[in-house]
Amino acid sequence: MTVANEELQTLSFTIILYAGNARSLAMEAIKLAKENKIYEAKEKIEESNSEFVKAHHEQTQLLQDEASGKHSDVPIILVHAQDHLMTAMTVKDLAIEMIDMYEKMYQLEAK
Repeated sequence: MTVANEELQTLSFTIILYAGNARSLAMEAIKLAKENKIYEAKEKIEESNSEFVKAHHEQTQLLQDEASGKHSDVPIILVHAQDHLMTAMTVKDLAIEMIDMYEKMYQLEAK
């Protein structure tokens, strides 16, 4: 049994959409933290997490299909989608660290 190319394309674009949203929200969080808007930055990270979970769900579906015997040729758009997802994960992780860093910096400046 194989996964249809159209299904893979739809899945790939869905991952790209959610991962792109997650990355953009994480970047917004960094900008807010830089402006000492720590609470708002943390809210953006929560929004980013929500988008990331959606992307991860789509990726998990693909892995479950593979594990259940639905094999597919890997189109380049799927590779691109995976790149988007991994980039989003990295940016989100860095954003969390940078928010903590800015928060501590502003706390020290206030003393």
